[in-house]
Amino acid sequence: MSIFKDKTLLITGGTGSFGNAVLNRFLKTDIGEIRIFSRDEKKQDDMRHEFQAKMPEQSEKLRFYIGDVRDLASVKNAMHGVDYIFHAAALKQVPSCEFFPIEAVKTNVLGTDNVLTAAIDEGVKTVICLSTDKAAYPVNAMGTSKAMMEKVIVAKSRTVSPEKTKICCTRYGNVMCSRGSVIPLWIDQIRNHQPITLTEPSMTRFIMSLDEAVDLVLFAFEHGQSGDILVQKAPACTIKTQAEAVCELFGGDKESIKVIGIRHGEKMYETLLTNEECAHAIDMGNFYRVPCDKRGLNYDKYFSKGDTERNTLTEFNSNNTRLLTVEETKAKIASLEYIQNELAKQ
Repeated sequence: MSIFKDKTLLITGGTGSFGNAVLNRFLKTDIGEIRIFSRDEKKQDDMRHEFQAKMPEQSEKLRFYIGDVRDLASVKNAMHGVDYIFHAAALKQVPSCEFFPIEAVKTNVLGTDNVLTAAIDEGVKTVICLSTDKAAYPVNAMGTSKAMMEKVIVAKSRTVSPEKTKICCTRYGNVMCSRGSVIPLWIDQIRNHQPITLTEPSMTRFIMSLDEAVDLVLFAFEHGQSGDILVQKAPACTIKTQAEAVCELFGGDKESIKVIGIRHGEKMYETLLTNEECAHAIDMGNFYRVPCDKRGLNYDKYFSKGDTERNTLTEFNSNNTRLLTVEETKAKIASLEYIQNELAKQ
């Protein structure tokens, strides 16, 4: 018997890559019901037909709710009887958030507050929110909105007993082959006999699969305490390494790679754990746990009863983690179901 047996799970932004990965992982288990909450009826209809075709017996567990996390009433409408929530709804594209920063705030910050408010009101047992490495030392609107989202999550966790509603956050790097990511673009460019375009060859990024993203959320679900931010120790590679790996897999010309320059809001490397968080972060093997600061606003008592001991952890970023070689990156990319399906079309 699993911890999800006969339970109801709600996934916000559920028609995206993460939602599809969760359905593929959970729909055939003993879970009671999975609710997909999103604002795009076309994507919902496509998902409904897809899972009716490939999992006909289990698709009856699926329920679809049209709504927007920006609208508290529509969020509440989908939340009656929900046990657990995976909050994945977000605006994620760095350049578009640079041009429309208020839209990022409405979805990523205010939308998250709506989800948590409704969850607490409805007595949802656990909420896991999905964040990004761009929230650590943010320099762009997307990362800044996600950093504020994390602050909302931690602050909200202080307002409710964890026995009533546990609220945690996961922070991870680039998810390979997720919607809007660069690898599907490169594959299309190779097939159309166009040069692969990349921003800056020496730029480094954490990389992980959708399955690993789901694993991190499940780790937070089982081991996180309310107010925690959970971080997975992901490997990284340069953008050039990743592009060359895709070229080798799909027969692209590595010599014709075209450098187009850094886009609006991009960083040369990403951070998953900041120096400031290292002061009290806990190393859990393959993960870091950043506990919520439980102090109140009366700092006088902390001055007289302070704790000056500091952890020896250091900032964890995509420059100081292990950088994968082209062969290692190629193997990681080739293991993805999306890539295997695309290679089968060759």
